Amino acid sequence: MSPEIIWFVVGLIIAGLAAGFVGGLFGIGGGIVIVPALYFVFTALGVDEAVRMHVAIGTSLSTIISTSWRSLSTHMKAGAVDVDVLKSWTPWISLGAIVGAAVAGFANTEVLLIIFGGGLLLIAAQMGFASPNFRLFSDLPRGLARALIAGAQGMLSALMGIGGGAIGVTVMTLCGRPIHQAVATASGFGAAIAIPASIGYVIAGWGREGLPPWSLGFVSLPGFLFLALLTAITAPIGARLAHRLPQLTLKRAFAIALAVIALNMLREAFV
Repeated sequence: MSPEIIWFVVGLIIAGLAAGFVGGLFGIGGGIVIVPALYFVFTALGVDEAVRMHVAIGTSLSTIISTSWRSLSTHMKAGAVDVDVLKSWTPWISLGAIVGAAVAGFANTEVLLIIFGGGLLLIAAQMGFASPNFRLFSDLPRGLARALIAGAQGMLSALMGIGGGAIGVTVMTLCGRPIHQAVATASGFGAAIAIPASIGYVIAGWGREGLPPWSLGFVSLPGFLFLALLTAITAPIGARLAHRLPQLTLKRAFAIALAVIALNMLREAFV
C-alpha cells in the first residue's frame, strides 16, 4: 500500500471520529471538521485544485446523512426535539440546499474556499462570543420570513458542506428557544440539507476531469463509506454528552479552533 493511500485512510479515520462526536455534541453536522480535513487530504494526494474543494464539500454532505439521523434519534429519545419546527422548516431548507448545490457546480475553488472560510469565521464568532441568553425575537418566524430564512440556511449549508445545525441553532436561540432544544431540533436539519445537496453534487460533478478515483461526481465513495461509518459511531456519544457538559466553556474553546481553521482556508483562497 502506497504512503498516499495510508495517509488518506488515516485522515479519514481521524476526521470521521472527530466529526461525528462534534456533530452530536453541538448539533452542527460535523461538516466543519470534515470539509477542511478532506480538502487538505486531497491536496496532499495531488487531486486537481479545480475540483478538490467541490469533492470535499460533496463528500462531507453525503456523510452528514447518517450523522444527522443518528443524532436526531438520540435527541428524540431525550424528548428535546420540536417536531413541529422540524416539519415546517425542512421543505424550505431542502429547496435551498438544491439551489446551493446548483450554484456550487458553477463556482470555482476560490469562491467555495471564501464562502467556507467566511461562514466558518461567523460560526466561530457566534459560538465563542454570543451570549446564550441573548434574544432578538420572542418566537420563530412564520410565513414568507420562515421560507426565506430556512431557504437561505439550506443554500449556505450546501455551499459550505455543513449540516445546517450551526446556523439552525443560532436562528432558534435568537428566536427564544432553549439551547438544548435548538441543538436537538437542528440535528434533524442535516438530512434535509444533505440528501438533496448530495444528489446535486453528484449531478454537478458528473464527467468532470481531475476527480479522485472511485468518485460519483463530486462525491468520493471511499470518503463517504469511511466517514459515514465512523461518524455514525461517535455521533450518539456526542449527543448524549450534550445534555451533561458545560456547553458555554466547550463552545468557546471549540470556537478558537474553528477560527484557526477558517483563517487557514481563507489563506488557501488567496495564495
